[in-house]
Amino acid sequence: MNIEDLRNFCLSQPGTTEGFPFGEQTLVFKVAGKVYLLTPLDTVQVQFNAKCDPLKAQELREQYDCVLPGYHMNKKHWNTVKVDGSVSDEELKSWIKASYDLVVASLPAKVRTELT
Repeated sequence: MNIEDLRNFCLSQPGTTEGFPFGEQTLVFKVAGKVYLLTPLDTVQVQFNAKCDPLKAQELREQYDCVLPGYHMNKKHWNTVKVDGSVSDEELKSWIKASYDLVVASLPAKVRTELT
């Protein structure tokens, strides 16, 4: 997965917006104003931070060398994923979708309804 694929997949999620609230080197994807994915643009290797259920986050870190505690994030709820080819694009997309879904689930019912 390259940065364009990552961006396109994120933008395909309903209600997603992108921006640079932390400076021009960190692309941030939000749904209803809440962050679900961040990716630095100043690294050689594509990587991203995604929200994750705490138990699943720990499980992924134990199972995959490319999954680390979230850099500059709450390490209980966020993982940093280095896209090094060891995980399929489909699996990466499932982690991104899970992050999106976690954030959407925390939104008020009215906002969730508007997204569907």
